[in-house]
Amino acid sequence: MNPERELRVIAAEVSACRKCPRLVKYREKVAKEKRRAFREWTYWGRGVPGFGDPKARLFILGLAPAAHGGNRTGRVFTGDRSGDFLFQALYEAGFANQPTSTNREDGLQLRNAYIAASARCAPPANKPLPSEIQNCRGYLQREWAILKPKVILALGKIAWDAYLDLLRNEGKIVSRAAYKFGHGVECVMPGGERLVGIYHPSQQNTQTGRVTPEMYRKVLERIRDYLGAKQAISAGQDC
Repeated sequence: MNPERELRVIAAEVSACRKCPRLVKYREKVAKEKRRAFREWTYWGRGVPGFGDPKARLFILGLAPAAHGGNRTGRVFTGDRSGDFLFQALYEAGFANQPTSTNREDGLQLRNAYIAASARCAPPANKPLPSEIQNCRGYLQREWAILKPKVILALGKIAWDAYLDLLRNEGKIVSRAAYKFGHGVECVMPGGERLVGIYHPSQQNTQTGRVTPEMYRKVLERIRDYLGAKQAISAGQDC
């Protein structure tokens, strides 16, 4: 199996996906009406594929593309404030070659990291329905099977639950009850991979101080050191 080729196949399927009528209607409406600041852009307006290193051992799982971010640029966490915060942190931890992510041709490369969203289309009010996340689970499952990551970093509880639901669907766990989300929480899963929680880098969190660059730095450096040293992550709280 060629991981890069297989991930490209999934990316093409995500881009063409129309499984969720509500999301299709919304993403295309936003792409047509646009935001004044981006009126010269041709919006992507489709499902937004995962992005990153095909040999990544860190899998970063977010919530969903932003209406005027990933839905505009066609790349996850690209072109919005959440992405600005996230990629700055990834760059400082050595997982990205540059601190900014503005468009698909900006030269950004991820190092040992791959990013995808639980729902692959921008949802109204940034809130995908459980059924819509479930419709995307197959893409996540295939990416996970290709990459076989050592660490899954869940950006927020919805992403955390989406990964646990994947494992439950695979028969690897019975329920989510034993795995409580929290910032910096680490769980060693039945397959040996680490599931690490971190608060989502939304403006609601970053502008209120609930999430700070220092908080992200500590978690990402811990992951980086684990992947480099191949030893247990020294987490603030364990499952």
